[in-house]
Amino acid sequence: MTYATINPYSGELLQTFPDATDAEVSQAIEAADRAFHRWRETSFAERATILRNAAAILRRDQDRYARLLTLEMGKLLTEAKAEVELSAAIFEYYAKNAEHLLAPERLPVADPREGEATLVHEPLGVLLAIEPWNFPYYQIARIIAPQLSAGNTMLLKHAANVPQCAAAFEALMREAGLPEGAFRNLYATHDQIERIINDPRVHGVALTGSEAAGAVVAAQAGKALKKSTMELGGADAFIVLADADLDKTVDWAVFGRHWNGGQVCVSSKRMIIVDEVYDAFLERYTKGVSALRMGDPSDPETTLAPLSSEKAVADLREMIARAVEHGATATPVGPDAPNRGAFLQPVILTDLDDDNPARHWEFFGPVSMLFRAKDADDAVRIANDSPFGLGGSVFTADTKRGAEVARKISTGMVFVNHPTMVKADLPFGGVRRSGYGRELLGLGIKEFVNHKLIDVVDIDAPF
Repeated sequence: MTYATINPYSGELLQTFPDATDAEVSQAIEAADRAFHRWRETSFAERATILRNAAAILRRDQDRYARLLTLEMGKLLTEAKAEVELSAAIFEYYAKNAEHLLAPERLPVADPREGEATLVHEPLGVLLAIEPWNFPYYQIARIIAPQLSAGNTMLLKHAANVPQCAAAFEALMREAGLPEGAFRNLYATHDQIERIINDPRVHGVALTGSEAAGAVVAAQAGKALKKSTMELGGADAFIVLADADLDKTVDWAVFGRHWNGGQVCVSSKRMIIVDEVYDAFLERYTKGVSALRMGDPSDPETTLAPLSSEKAVADLREMIARAVEHGATATPVGPDAPNRGAFLQPVILTDLDDDNPARHWEFFGPVSMLFRAKDADDAVRIANDSPFGLGGSVFTADTKRGAEVARKISTGMVFVNHPTMVKADLPFGGVRRSGYGRELLGLGIKEFVNHKLIDVVDIDAPF
């Protein structure tokens, strides 16, 4: 596996990093286990201080951290700064709430004379996080903030194209005061990942990534009898009902599909519009997408980022061609892509019949699928006709009705009149091929703890 910084805008190879040696992996596991036995005994207040320090450093050096995101994966600088702030907010959320979220719970028992039952939440130990490149800091923050708060320690295997972001986050936590070994970045190989999962000192693995990667890692964790959480792909539905404010809805549709270059698991990949407003929506949406500007992601005038790599562009072009072979219509929108950079001209796919397999794919870039629905019920049917179940949205003037439609959509998250809301105080996760488990909020912090029953019983023995 080659860990390297390749600027997606210039195509320039800037730096390579050697894979971790087996000795480095062994040392990291040993250090993380040693740190765990001390870290689990630290108070919530001490842990919170370190997380607040991390948040403060991120905000102090926001521009430096943001520019590294832009350099390695091509994120717009404005979006990069927003990611740095979101990561800081996640640290602050757990600094403030971890102790409350993990407070012992007194359990009601049928007969109080038979005992006082309490549920306590204790850390498991060393955990492995396997994270993707599209949100290099946010993906780390949303797993290490809750798990470090709970008393676990962490090993990180980040994506091969963001090695400097991974190293920067390790340095961040060290500067924040985290004990040596409690969080370690490893440029690990696939074989080393399996070795880490099988080590008895490692007690769980959290992965965000592709279905293929999730299937492999989940199988390895299952074989080793280790807890795992999987946040995988998504093809979120963006349902537009007849009474929706089209101007506002189209603005959100353009943003929801194209932020972060369209490389978001919860971006609005499938636009499902009721027949009554389909033509008007398509006309306005095409105009909105045409207004996007591709270019230097550091330029504040740029509104559509490059993809993460030239390979990502080639893969998307191949998927579009296959969709067309099965009967879809592909309409390029807006100006041609620049002569430099990993850009793909936005494409709108229509005429995706029920027998076209492309309707079930995840297009990870500026490719929109549009579906015409007869009515709200038909829109729900189309939305649920997917192997994925991560997020989704409903746009309507009647928010009560929107919430009712949202309840019928089979996903982990649905938003009314917003494409997706990613915040520190909202849970994140999906169902079916989108994975299992939740991150953030109380659900996330409790994924990798031992929910231990302590029952104080003082009654006479039956004999």
